[in-house]
Amino acid sequence: MKKALAEFGRLLNTVPPIVLTLLVLSVVGMNLLANKSINTGVEWLALDCGILLSWLTFLSLDVLTHCYGPRAATAMSLVALALNLFMALVFFVASCISGVWGESFVPGSEQIINAALDHTIGGTWFIILGSSIAFAVSSIVNNFLNWGIGQRLGGRKGFGTFAVRSYVSTFVAQFTDNMVFALLVSRVFFGWTLVQCVTCALTGALLELAFEVFFSPLGYRIARRLDAEHVDAMAAKAA
Repeated sequence: MKKALAEFGRLLNTVPPIVLTLLVLSVVGMNLLANKSINTGVEWLALDCGILLSWLTFLSLDVLTHCYGPRAATAMSLVALALNLFMALVFFVASCISGVWGESFVPGSEQIINAALDHTIGGTWFIILGSSIAFAVSSIVNNFLNWGIGQRLGGRKGFGTFAVRSYVSTFVAQFTDNMVFALLVSRVFFGWTLVQCVTCALTGALLELAFEVFFSPLGYRIARRLDAEHVDAMAAKAA
């Protein structure tokens, strides 16, 4: 146990704060934004605003996996998940505190709007639980699939390899995340059909993959910089 905690402490000191910060912020943000649905105009297509940040979560995990391996990336996923649950608790406490939200000052509708805002920020237990399970499963899928593809490609470097690893792992992991959440929450509590669950998971994964494709050059530059810093640190240590 002491050895594991020591290794975890060294990992926290090694991972760049900006990467871990982006991971945590994206996890917290996408779960909060998931409260707003997107009007697609198509009955069987259900999306939410969480897709605006979910790509950043998996791009951060791809960078971590590329530089530190799947176990380290998974450990950081658990850190992000724990902090997200902490923030969910803070939001819930805030929703229970007597007071008025600034946006509720609409003549005749103050109580209704204020209660709605409290319910939104406070969250619902089954949504928080479902999203937590979905993220835990999908992050493991993403990290080890990304690493496995890299091993099959012979550990080659370059943007092409980074892109293949990221695109495949992101699509599969995003589909897994969306599907697990849809089956645990949307189907059980909102009566979605299996067709709706699959189409939501698939279309959401495709949209999130598009974000990943667009921002992957940025992720690759970050990964290259981290690799260079690691090489310089090893050289300095050896000297």
